[in-house]
Amino acid sequence: MKMAAQILKRASLILGTKTALYVRWQRVAATVRADYLHTSSWMEGGGKQLYIHRHTEDNNPNTPFEFTAQNMKRVEGIMANYPEGHKAAAVIPVLDLAQRQHGWLPISAMNRVAEILGMSRMRVYEVATFYTMFNRNPVGKYHIQICTTTPCMLCDSGVILDTIRKKLDINVGETTEDGLFTLTEVECLGACVNAPMVQINDNYYEDLKASDIEEILDDLRSGKNPKPGPRIDRYAAEPITGLTSLTSTPYGPGFGVRDDL
Repeated sequence: MKMAAQILKRASLILGTKTALYVRWQRVAATVRADYLHTSSWMEGGGKQLYIHRHTEDNNPNTPFEFTAQNMKRVEGIMANYPEGHKAAAVIPVLDLAQRQHGWLPISAMNRVAEILGMSRMRVYEVATFYTMFNRNPVGKYHIQICTTTPCMLCDSGVILDTIRKKLDINVGETTEDGLFTLTEVECLGACVNAPMVQINDNYYEDLKASDIEEILDDLRSGKNPKPGPRIDRYAAEPITGLTSLTSTPYGPGFGVRDDL
């Protein structure tokens, strides 16, 4: 975008139009940046957490972490799914278990996972920094992940994002002062038919309007469990105008099978 602006500026000077074309381009570019080209969460909101780690008081190799006895049994069960010599294949589910126990994934938890699985620490860091589902910085009790990619954007995800910002008085990448909510902007969450949508912890909330997300946030703040799924009259991801196929009762087992077989 910056290079295109420079080219247009030079072209306008050559053509003797002063900077009229350049100014027009700048106005268009500013509008696009403001409305659609959000800075991705790992750059703006995640503290560049995809690849940078700096020891802090709360996140360093001495940060207390150990699996509970119950979760250690789960770790052993996960590892049992893989043959000897391939226990490293369990790294993703074991990291996920560590995060669910601790609330997020400090470097001490990664080191413990490496020790249990017999991996080098760097191999575990590579996995934890590759997958954005691993939160390497503390997050709130309710982690709001809002999709703003094309289908959701076309269905006014920007309105949902602005509503969350105003309702919680936080920006992308920030956590409310009471530690309840963290807001993250993410790429496609695979519920395009139900756009716009957000993921809060493990639940999807779909077909949202501004009033819907306000109600969801109010429920969570008051300790209620809002029903996940579409907020309109459909069960899952069927056409919004109604079913166009599979409209009759399905045949039962054995339909069309010969009696003599």
